[in-house]
Order: sequence, then C-alpha cells, then structure tokens
Amino acid sequence: MKNLLWIVFLIPGLALSQITSDQKDNALKIHHLIGEYSKARETQDTVLLKKILTEDMDQLVSSGEWRNGISEAIQGMLSSTQSNPGTRTLEVEKIKFLSDEIALVDCRYFIQNPNGEQRKMWSSFVVIWKKKEWKIAAIRNMSPTRPSD
Repeated sequence: MKNLLWIVFLIPGLALSQITSDQKDNALKIHHLIGEYSKARETQDTVLLKKILTEDMDQLVSSGEWRNGISEAIQGMLSSTQSNPGTRTLEVEKIKFLSDEIALVDCRYFIQNPNGEQRKMWSSFVVIWKKKEWKIAAIRNMSPTRPSD
C-alpha cells in the first residue's frame, strides 16, 4: 500500500514538473525572438519587425496607447524610439507555455536614457508558433507604480 501511494502521488508530480526537450528548444527560440525584437527596435529595422510580428498583432504601451495591427504597431515603435532616445534592453524573466503553439513571455524592460537615467518597466509578450517559427502576436508594456529591482 505504501508503494502504491508513492506511485500515485510522487510519479505524476515529477512527470508534470519537468520541462520537455521540445519546450527547452522552444524556450531558446523564444529568447532569440525577443532578442531580435529588441535589436529591430534599436536599429529601427522594419524588415525584421515585419518578419517577427503577426499581421494582426497589437500592443498596449505604458502611456495607455493601443496599437492595432502590424502597420500601426511598427509606426508607433519607430516614433517612440525616435522621441524617447535611449538604449532598450529586454531580459526574459519567465516563459509560460499555454499550449504547444502559444506562450506568454514576461520580461524586464529597461530604457537607459542618454542622461544616465534608467526607466524600469515590464513587458509581456504573447508569442505564437506560426509557419514553423515563433512570432509576436501581442505586447503589453507596464510601468510599475513603485520601483521594481
């Protein structure tokens, strides 16, 4: 009976708590995708942005502005980068796989302004597996009401 309890409670817990090799591979691809997004923003590379964003993507920025569709999002990203100069850094904190084809990616988002001041924010990305590659379907930027370190 004691062995049966181990099997019933311990084995499923161990099996469900492990990340699969596919998820490890996808996590690396998602990290790369977020890096490509960051690079595209810094260099204002619209070709790369069009490659990594879905056509129907949407973005909610920290000012409360909604950007709907890839054209509006790219235009807003370029405008924002020009009007708010600084080095943007995204650090992936957590990836939560909602399915084999959808993941939620939480990132710390820093903007180092030319005057040395640093904005500390959060970004969440909804990424989807589309045409054999990960793409960004939604972005949510948040400014915490109190500093987060």
